[in-house]
Amino acid sequence: MKQKLHSFVWKSCAAMLVLLSTCLTSNSQYSERTSFFEAGITAGPSNFLGDLGGNYGKGTTFLKDNNIQTTKFMFGAYVTYHTSDWLGFRLAANIGSIEGDDAVIKGKGGLEEARRVRNSNFKSKIQEVFVAAEIYPTVFLEYEPGDTYHKIRPYGVIGVGAFHFNPQGKDLQTNQWVNLKPLHTEGQGFNEFPDRAEYKLTQINIPMGVGVKYFASETLSLSLEVIHRKTFTDYIDDVSTEYIDPALFYNYLTPSQAAIAQRMANKTDPSGIGSISGYGPGKKRGTPTNNDSYFSIGFKLGFRLSSDNRWNNSTRCPVRF
Repeated sequence: MKQKLHSFVWKSCAAMLVLLSTCLTSNSQYSERTSFFEAGITAGPSNFLGDLGGNYGKGTTFLKDNNIQTTKFMFGAYVTYHTSDWLGFRLAANIGSIEGDDAVIKGKGGLEEARRVRNSNFKSKIQEVFVAAEIYPTVFLEYEPGDTYHKIRPYGVIGVGAFHFNPQGKDLQTNQWVNLKPLHTEGQGFNEFPDRAEYKLTQINIPMGVGVKYFASETLSLSLEVIHRKTFTDYIDDVSTEYIDPALFYNYLTPSQAAIAQRMANKTDPSGIGSISGYGPGKKRGTPTNNDSYFSIGFKLGFRLSSDNRWNNSTRCPVRF
């Protein structure tokens, strides 16, 4: 699986580099006339989609399980090289946070009740960097693509990136937030579970989304976009598979760590001491078949930096000979 992931990432990067090289070396008059750099900032809300939290019924992988109560914030900066009016290549860096909490689920007596009783939560800082292609399909329907003044253009985004996270959970006894990865809450790395390797805190993601851009002037643009990040890990929230025998924690961790791990691994007992019937070793804790993901809604402010030949000023009349 790991080899397939690495192969996919390298192939994606290679494809983007080939496309970028093709665009940069193109000698078409259209491309030369419209290429330019854009830099800007972005900010907006971010949300987590994974095992923790959700809404009524069966847990899903998309917006149906989004919890507005756990909305956090993300902001960053970017530089985009527009090779033409319809295509650009973005390098972006963002920081923010995400969280999930079973306590926010509104129970209706269905499958969501199992998640409510699980009573777990997490929060994590997120740092990410990615490269992505921006595609503006409506340019091909425009009479004067070079005239952008007060235009509105929808666009799509897809790329590849990397992100760093560090899940923390709230200890019900101390009311403190603790790092979850060192606690091996599902036996990751334990000899008893050879199929549960320790997860890495830096992972690959695939950003994809849509947006709309408004050109306020020849140098200033405003955009609104939604970017979803597909990931290849189910441990952003430190929940994926089954509960384990809490006695195993004492075989691998110090007594103090083991006691914390026991409390953090199973919070079904509100006192934080044990677990309730049906939530013991071997019982479902998460859904390993669905990887975690997160998304953000970004409000972007962009500035055109340079052009190969001119500023593409739509307010000027063309020179006639």
